[in-house]
Amino acid sequence: MAGCSAFERERDGQTSRIDDDAARELATRFAPTLYFDVHEPWFPTDPRPYVSERDGETLVTGFDAVDGYHEQYSEGAPPNPTVFYHAVEYEGSPLAVVQFWFYSVFDQFTTNFHWHDWEVLHVFVDTETGDPQLYVASSHSRTVPNNEFLDPDPELIPRILSELGSHSSTLSVNDVPDRFQRVAIDDLLADITNTALEGIEDLADLELPLAYGLPRDEGSRLPYLVPEYDGVPIYDHERLPSVTRESLIDDELTVRSYDALTSPPTGLPTRETGLVFGHTERTSDADTDVEYDLVPSDELEHITSFTGPQLSFEFTVPDVVEDAMAGHITTTGTPWSQPRYENPAADISVPNHRTALADRYDAIGEAAPINTVVARLTETITADNAPKDEGLTTTETALESVVLLESDPEAVPTFGGVAVVQDVPAGEHRLTINGAGRAPHSERVSVSDDGTPTAAGVGGEIPLVARDEATKLEIRGENASSDLSSVAVEDDFAGRLYESSIDGNDAVYVHAGGAYTTEVRDTDDAVGAYRVNPSPEAGSMVRIERPETGKASLSEFVADIADETRLAIAAAGDDDDDGDGDDEDGDDDSSNAVEGLERALAAVVEAARRAAERARDSERAGSDKQLEAVAERLQRVEQRLAEASDDLPKSLSNATRNRLRQADRRTEQARAAETL
Repeated sequence: MAGCSAFERERDGQTSRIDDDAARELATRFAPTLYFDVHEPWFPTDPRPYVSERDGETLVTGFDAVDGYHEQYSEGAPPNPTVFYHAVEYEGSPLAVVQFWFYSVFDQFTTNFHWHDWEVLHVFVDTETGDPQLYVASSHSRTVPNNEFLDPDPELIPRILSELGSHSSTLSVNDVPDRFQRVAIDDLLADITNTALEGIEDLADLELPLAYGLPRDEGSRLPYLVPEYDGVPIYDHERLPSVTRESLIDDELTVRSYDALTSPPTGLPTRETGLVFGHTERTSDADTDVEYDLVPSDELEHITSFTGPQLSFEFTVPDVVEDAMAGHITTTGTPWSQPRYENPAADISVPNHRTALADRYDAIGEAAPINTVVARLTETITADNAPKDEGLTTTETALESVVLLESDPEAVPTFGGVAVVQDVPAGEHRLTINGAGRAPHSERVSVSDDGTPTAAGVGGEIPLVARDEATKLEIRGENASSDLSSVAVEDDFAGRLYESSIDGNDAVYVHAGGAYTTEVRDTDDAVGAYRVNPSPEAGSMVRIERPETGKASLSEFVADIADETRLAIAAAGDDDDDGDGDDEDGDDDSSNAVEGLERALAAVVEAARRAAERARDSERAGSDKQLEAVAERLQRVEQRLAEASDDLPKSLSNATRNRLRQADRRTEQARAAETL
């Protein structure tokens, strides 16, 4: 059912099938040229040689199709190259649609794999003018925006760029026929007219049309997986004697286990054009390698189903919170059983495109708001301006990941590091991101029902961590002193990296080279904070066993971060003493400044500890008095830092300033807290 859309909100008009001659004329005119990846093993073919009868039904089994295809396949000459077409017109309207259906015997991808694969290109045509109105090329699923182009050039033959293994189809309408162009550059048209992201200020700089596109053609790396059945890779299965390891996607693109990789794979090749398919009955300017037959799809409608047993990944798929992947995909349905077969407008995934057609044709219903969850994925790395293993930054990612929304059983891939899930029901969801060599990320997302995009992560950004640099941070919310409502994690340099509502326990993987403030809030909006500074060498999990909110928790945090900073300052002062010693007058201004800073921090630690003790003894007035002293002493620390800054390593000065801001903030929260 890949590409079958749930986007239709208003009822469209009824359609009827176009007579054979007119349908053939439309199909011949718009029959697309197809461009495939150089590593593509499964090209459009005819499933009829693989049909069988069972219990009075005609079906195509996965074993018969895959083995039969590879038995006939020879290098450069795929068996029975065929494209199927189906044409309908909207009753009482000059709008017609010719569909081109592409059947492949297998789908192997990064999020799933299954026997059989159907993809489609819809060409909406005005029968009065003869001009095409809209191209809709199917993407991975109804939750990923299709690749669409409004008002294409009537003289241009449609071109499809097929994604390796998955056969997701994008469009090519510009002067570079075998390359995908997401945005217009100079005189080069964009290959899609999908609208850009709107409504999320923090992601406004993306300016990317929301469409899956063709990530490997845009410079992204995308690892593929190997399917398994009965505990062995399918190429070792006894019912597939014609299938070898070479029948699947090449080893250089394949990851055999997400868990086994300690870091994201590098060196994965980007897309390179291989075979080009063109229609036998139409003269084309394209240099085609293979000519395909154009066959009406009604010659297939006697086939009841395309079947195949459930496949699995080569590696264990843990639960959704820990290391989620998609549910195992089995097979695909028949095109003629899908709503879009008779109503192609059901597959329009861009509201503006539907609105444009609705303005022109009464047969097309108006668009309605679509709930969308979106985020930009980044890589977490250590910051150059931070002390070693005590500060992070984020950078763009070149490796695509897998996105799973708890409410949808099908995972979707990212494109250009952007995660988009459309047509999401309003309410609470869990969003999980997984990638080769990365620690999994999972968070709760609240989606409204007003069509406003929902930014996942923090301001729409979700930083991911390489497995070999990840430490698991657990928050045992079930042991908390009050009911927790949310948790957030901030690094001293990178700022807030994680924020999610919480129901019970929560966990997040953090980079071992960071220094963190973990914030918890309860249902009364009381705040608590904890200092987490994992050791890269330890590699063990960090757990906040009994989270608390209120004055005591916040005061203890201020004491912890001040003491941590004091120890670092003292170590830096000791290093200076070991190196240069005092000057000849015996008066070392440098040492005095650093020691003054250390003493000022020690005073903060002392007052903050007392504030926490008073709070735990239920002495509100005493705790507030000590917190007032903490605030005053933090101001003194800022003065001492200014005096000692030139005598400290630059990275330590940076870290101290950042931690002081954190301490100031938590002190003010503690002073305002009603909860002790």
